[in-house]
Amino acid sequence: MPATPATPPPALRPYLTARHELLWNEADAFAAEHVAPRAVRMEAAPGRVERKVADLMAARGWFAVTVPSTFGGLGAGHVAKTVLIHRIACVSAAAAAILQATLIPVGALLHFATVEQQARWLPGVADGSLLLSIAVTEPTAGGHIGGIETTAERTGNQWVITGTKAHIGNSHIAGAHLVLARTAEASVRTSQALTAFLVESDRHGLTVANHRPGLGLHGFSVGHLDLDHVRVPAENIVGEIGQGLSVAQSSSILYGRPNLSAVSLGIHETVVTTTTARLKARPRYQGALSDLPVLRDRIGDMEARLRAARILAYQSVHLLDQGLPCDADLINAKYLGHQWAAQSAQDAMELHGAQALDRDYVLQRLWRDIQHTYPPAGTGDVQRIRLADAAFEEDHIQWSERLAADADRAQPDPTAA
Repeated sequence: MPATPATPPPALRPYLTARHELLWNEADAFAAEHVAPRAVRMEAAPGRVERKVADLMAARGWFAVTVPSTFGGLGAGHVAKTVLIHRIACVSAAAAAILQATLIPVGALLHFATVEQQARWLPGVADGSLLLSIAVTEPTAGGHIGGIETTAERTGNQWVITGTKAHIGNSHIAGAHLVLARTAEASVRTSQALTAFLVESDRHGLTVANHRPGLGLHGFSVGHLDLDHVRVPAENIVGEIGQGLSVAQSSSILYGRPNLSAVSLGIHETVVTTTTARLKARPRYQGALSDLPVLRDRIGDMEARLRAARILAYQSVHLLDQGLPCDADLINAKYLGHQWAAQSAQDAMELHGAQALDRDYVLQRLWRDIQHTYPPAGTGDVQRIRLADAAFEEDHIQWSERLAADADRAQPDPTAA
């Protein structure tokens, strides 16, 4: 695989501090040493869940990159989070997916959990002993939160949860799952009918279906959770009763979308570097394929998309770290980041000819992996609806303005150079 840039591109300098650049280099070195060798094995054994990479990232505290130092985290913010996911994804989108999937429920705990709950759970995230998943999607509801059928009924000081969750990232390696369940009748408005619970993986009645590999992201665990009258104490409620929709929506916008933008960006970057390296090395006539104008035109389009996606991804999380309203920017970065990366991946497949069809060639993995950044945190259709809301000035809730600076207000900004 072609080497990725050792230092951030100049266009990103306005968004990065000296500490961000150190983290960039650290992530690149980690990916080269620990992720690259495992990426080959992950592809060779798609039915195996990768756990060692998770352990190694946990040892560096990366699952707590946004967690305040009060609870053992790095307290480094959303730009730092994007740096880590982006750089790991350049080498393995599956490894980056392991990282980003835990960071979503961590965000929910930062913004909605009580201080006592944060002190109970976040130190485990910080030291790597507790990985998390977020369990919202269901087999029949898909991304339609209002269609959630999982129920939670109160019995004394406990809640009994019954239902099935699907497509849950980190399902097989998470020690606890942030589960969204219906706590009110179907006639009650969705905004008041759902509640979030942290459900430990060893609770009686909770089972995880056997891992089944998907089209791409081999090694990343995405499975079903079955909850059969799982009992959890009332103190495991995250946020208020009936506040589950807010927990899910804010986590999706502030964490899910930018995280997936970073995964798409890493894939996109490697698609371009792989393709340009191939064209430069492939002889044709008295030169190389890279000398042919028709191919340079295709590469020009790929490079334009990559540069635009890179700026969108980093600018949006920079605004988020500043506590500025940027929900639409985060949504747009996810929407266009995937779309552009998918287009570049398809172009690269065509530019490689029959070589792209070789199962052991990296490009086929990149093409398959990019398909996985479309559905989570809202499909393209959902993103366009939200962007239309912004265009008509109907996006009344700005989660970025409400919540993004919570952790920053709790302690001094450690990313200041």
